[in-house]
Amino acid sequence: MHSEGQFQQIAAREQGLRRTLSARQMAMIAIGGAIGTGLFLGSGFAIGFAGPSVLVSYAIGALISLLLMGCLAEMTVAHPTSGSFGAYAEYYVSPWAGFLVRYAYWACIVLAVGTEVTAIALYMKYWFPAVPGWIWILGFSSLLVFVNARSVDVFGSVEYGFSVVKIAAIIGFIALGAYVVFVNPELVGSEANGGAAGFHHYVSHGGFFPKGMWGMWVAVIVSIFSYLSIEMIAVAAGEAEDPQRAVTRAFRSTIVRLVLFYLVTLALMLAIVPWTVAGRDESPFVKVMEAIHLPAAAGVINFVVLIAALSAMNSQLYITTRMMFSLSRAGHAPRVLGEVNARGIPLGALMLSTLGIALATVLSVLYPDASFTIMMAVSMFGALFTWMMIFVTHYFFRRRWDASGQPAPAFRMRGFPVLTLLGAALMLAVTVTTFFTPEFHMTLIFGVPFLIALSVAYAVWYRRPALRADVTAVE
Repeated sequence: MHSEGQFQQIAAREQGLRRTLSARQMAMIAIGGAIGTGLFLGSGFAIGFAGPSVLVSYAIGALISLLLMGCLAEMTVAHPTSGSFGAYAEYYVSPWAGFLVRYAYWACIVLAVGTEVTAIALYMKYWFPAVPGWIWILGFSSLLVFVNARSVDVFGSVEYGFSVVKIAAIIGFIALGAYVVFVNPELVGSEANGGAAGFHHYVSHGGFFPKGMWGMWVAVIVSIFSYLSIEMIAVAAGEAEDPQRAVTRAFRSTIVRLVLFYLVTLALMLAIVPWTVAGRDESPFVKVMEAIHLPAAAGVINFVVLIAALSAMNSQLYITTRMMFSLSRAGHAPRVLGEVNARGIPLGALMLSTLGIALATVLSVLYPDASFTIMMAVSMFGALFTWMMIFVTHYFFRRRWDASGQPAPAFRMRGFPVLTLLGAALMLAVTVTTFFTPEFHMTLIFGVPFLIALSVAYAVWYRRPALRADVTAVE
């Protein structure tokens, strides 16, 4: 039977969302999700692991991201739906795989929302050090839940505005950093900051690999976390006006911008401030601005990274809501979570997806100094598993599509099967590495039992045909 016709049975049950997102908004949504805490705060963790060789770490992460985007673009152009890679895994691998991917990814992004809101509390301490972090968590969370509850148009407009601020700030940072490094390196000139700016910082504090090759490889884990959410463009395709055109344009522009923004900003940052100075207590961007001694510059950058975290959190609330909506429509979650209101919003799924905010609030009270690290380590498993499964799914997708004799989709991933299998192998290697890294030891300790528990739940409640036969689309 024609693969497209069969897949329409899955796509049909996810009807009810509004297809109103433009190509411009789609591109900004992807950038908004990926340029957030990972770049502005998480880069400090990565620099601590790898030193200057963090540039290699982020380059490896960028390669994996590029391969992932190629695989995902081909599948999304062929089948635009909000269930996205969860629906693809269900159809091309197995219903069990689709169940695991959706729930693992939902849990990952719910916890990632927690990391963003935890970072927001850290940023606000720059101006209000005496105010408890949980106050900022509740305040900003309420605002973004309201934005997501209004309509997909409101979400798209707010995310577009957030992303414009971030991109403008990063371009400004690149221009300023280039001026300092290439024109006026003495502008830094503080002994505390390692002297004048320049590329000598790459080797003058223990060499380019001060933590060895292992440190560089461990930092790849943080780079994956930084690039996390570029895949959300595939989920947003289910609410795009012209999915094929929007997805193709957004994928291509997003990966170029992300590689440019991450690698260029990190390269300049490490040339201005030695890697030994870039700490984990505040954004490395803020440290750079403080080193340059520009009036109020550190405060401005702190505002920008605050906007970045709000933007990423906004995008992540959106994607968790749609993934839970897809789970419900597949019969793998309560039916009420698949219902949409008059504005086309799955409100029940949105409310459930605020669990990460609640967890972040509790952790910020109990472990205020370690909450970000805890949330990042735990959320990492779902991201690593999902990305690996996207590569696996693409392998099954391409083999089945080609065997059916159908015309190739409008977008085609090159280098199949070598590049698809390379992406899967790299993701598996990164996942195994977490077990041998103290900072991410909780990743597999949490993740493997979580997958086992999901598999048991699927076998007990959802595998039976009678239950699956009762699943119908909720109009």
